[in-house]
Amino acid sequence: MQFYNDMTMRKEEFVPIEEGKVRMYCCGPTVYNYIHVGNARPIIMFDVLRRYLEYRGYDVTFVQNFTDVDDKIIKRANEEGISSAEVAEKYIAEYWTDVKALGVREATVHPKATENIPQIIEIIETLIEKGYAYEKDGDVYYRTLKFADYGKLSHQNLEELQAGARIEVNDIKENPMDFALWKAAKPGEPAWESPWGMGRPGWHIECSAMSNRYLGKTIDIHAGGMDLAFPHHENEIAQSEAANGVKFVNYWLHNGFINVDNKKMSKSLGNFFTVREAAAVYGYDCIRLFMLMSHYRSPLNYSADILEQSGNALERLRTAKENLDFFAENGRDGALSEADAAFIAGLGKYRDRFIEVMDDDFNTADGVSVIFELVRDVNAAVSPAADPTKALAAGCRDIFLELCGVLGIPFGEESSLDAEIEEMIAARQAARKAKNWAEADRIRDELKARGIILEDTPQGVKWHKI
Repeated sequence: MQFYNDMTMRKEEFVPIEEGKVRMYCCGPTVYNYIHVGNARPIIMFDVLRRYLEYRGYDVTFVQNFTDVDDKIIKRANEEGISSAEVAEKYIAEYWTDVKALGVREATVHPKATENIPQIIEIIETLIEKGYAYEKDGDVYYRTLKFADYGKLSHQNLEELQAGARIEVNDIKENPMDFALWKAAKPGEPAWESPWGMGRPGWHIECSAMSNRYLGKTIDIHAGGMDLAFPHHENEIAQSEAANGVKFVNYWLHNGFINVDNKKMSKSLGNFFTVREAAAVYGYDCIRLFMLMSHYRSPLNYSADILEQSGNALERLRTAKENLDFFAENGRDGALSEADAAFIAGLGKYRDRFIEVMDDDFNTADGVSVIFELVRDVNAAVSPAADPTKALAAGCRDIFLELCGVLGIPFGEESSLDAEIEEMIAARQAARKAKNWAEADRIRDELKARGIILEDTPQGVKWHKI
């Protein structure tokens, strides 16, 4: 298994710190609003990475944080007339509404910044003792010039970073590139006791503290959006390695940006969409497959045409599953023939190919393509004309669901509508048996009007939604 490591700028063989175990951290959202489609990409992609590592036999400890104290949260609290804590809890709940609908599993731990204040203070104290940080009037700053390797993730030296960065004007800092570890309390803001007076943590320090607490001083994988590589991840490295004296992360993975109709997503351009808004048009399941159909490091273009293509692709996969479910229930009885057993065994080539492409820098785009190749072969073997056995259909379904499950491709649960349709089909069959053709046609027409198409086959009646 190989990953492209952004630190070394090349693909590297994945060798975990501890055999059979993976320690993985992914930066989570700042909870002051609904998540947007750009937020959704790392949430979905690194959920799949975690799934794939588990599929390959690793025991994964996956940590994804919530930033629940921040300038944006404080601003939203003032706008809504509630506390910062209430804002954070409100949008954490909204986060779960969206990500669960996107098929994302909960991380092993979802720590919050406000739950780790003692750990944050401890790291800051260590950095001050070692000369990497300094206090001024209740604020504490990281001394970037002290850390010789600053810029190694973004592959720029300090002068280049300083020239290209938006730097907050602050006469208190020793150097414009120094960044806040602790901020002195201001009236009306949440604050905690510290050796430097009442205040709150800066943004970057929380991830160093939580990663250290839940995963240890050195971790296997740190993931997030490309926009976090600098300054956030660069600052995490500086803090963690200066405090702990050891390497912080072995493999850095960043997903590419999302554009909207080939333009950068931006509120100022009016092309900024929340997941909730996009799901109202295309559905959560379609959004998930849309993300999976591109390599995680590539830029991804969000457009109506591409979302519709993803919806069509998802429908083909669902149709394939419905077909396999139907014949696993309604196919011929009997044990597998020698030819059928050989066919199912031959489908193992798709598993092998799936693993091959996913092992090559987590290529979900090619992984999805392999599944469609599998579907092509399975559809030919499991069809009304082929008159398959239940055993053949079940065997084909097993490998199909295995690979789809790794990617978390959603098929939805059986609904009350499904049960109602089955009852109507049974009523139509009873009418046909009684030669009540008018009633049978009425039921068929009613189902068609509701977007349900029936297909009479030698094995029974199949149905699908249009």
